[in-house]
Amino acid sequence: MRVVLIAVVITLLCAISVDSCLPTDLAALEAVKASLTESNLGLFNTWSGTDCCLNWYGVSCDPSTRRVVDLNLRGESEDPILSKSGQSGFMSGSIAPEICNLDSLTTLVLADWKGLSGQIPQCLTFLSSLRVLDLTGNKLSGVIPTDIGKLKMLRVLNLADNQISGDVPASIVNLAGLMHLDLRNNKLTGGVPAGFSNMKMLSRALLSGNQLTGSIPESIGNMPRLADLDLSRNQISGSIPDSLGNMRVLSTLNLDGNAISGELPTTLLSNHGLGILNLSRNSIEGSIPDVFHGNSYFMVLDLSYNNLKGKIPGTLSSAKYIGHLDLSHNHLCGNIPMGDPFDHMDASSFTNNDCLCGNPLSTC
Repeated sequence: MRVVLIAVVITLLCAISVDSCLPTDLAALEAVKASLTESNLGLFNTWSGTDCCLNWYGVSCDPSTRRVVDLNLRGESEDPILSKSGQSGFMSGSIAPEICNLDSLTTLVLADWKGLSGQIPQCLTFLSSLRVLDLTGNKLSGVIPTDIGKLKMLRVLNLADNQISGDVPASIVNLAGLMHLDLRNNKLTGGVPAGFSNMKMLSRALLSGNQLTGSIPESIGNMPRLADLDLSRNQISGSIPDSLGNMRVLSTLNLDGNAISGELPTTLLSNHGLGILNLSRNSIEGSIPDVFHGNSYFMVLDLSYNNLKGKIPGTLSSAKYIGHLDLSHNHLCGNIPMGDPFDHMDASSFTNNDCLCGNPLSTC
């Protein structure tokens, strides 16, 4: 009789575990739902019942533990629900702090909802398994959690296109495994954190459209995987470190729209892998180093709106490819070299210099 009773109890417990997710996860998701308003698409209509692992839109669970591991709600995607509606999503409200009770989360995406406001819960830094944190495209304000560096498993941090203010936390440099950092178009102040180069796995560092000050750390040149560095449209000053030109995988460097001065590093223009270089709208001085070569391949080379003097380097003609070239609004003089790539350039690439002449400008 006792054996039968135990078997019945086990069966009931199994049934309960199959038909429901962990009560703490369920309660956390219900709190998240209560703090958000999304009426256009009715996504939260699927969030009903006690089994948050079954057909809850954007929620995924570990099949063995039935813990919520992914919360993926994106307002602009190729999801059929969004595609059929013919419009991007809109969601208002704030991120409930109870979201931090989902302590098995590996992915948290609440992105591109436009109306999501309030602050980023500081307690997110306790989600030790988190690998992806994407809150881009909202109206979030306040600061980046001070202890963001505690998220040792984090690989993607995307907080772009919000209204986040304050400094980039010093602890961010402890994210040794971070691969993608996107903080563009916020209201961040202060400088690039000391020790930024500690993030050896980082391949993209996008910090444009903020109010960052100070200089570019020389040590960034020691980041072996950094392929894309964007510090444009800030208030960065000082000179461009020579070390940036020695980076083997750097392919895109955008520093336009700052207060950078000094001369152009020779290593930067002779770098074999750099394909997009935008240094426009700064206060860079001196001449353009005559160091281009047969392996130079620039899809974009923009040095406009600076204080460059001297001649256009003749070695530009030996470059393998120059797509978009802009040397306008400087103090350059002399003949525009003939041949490729200059033959296919518009006059706008050379206007507003001191005394440039030759095709496509007036004859010398």
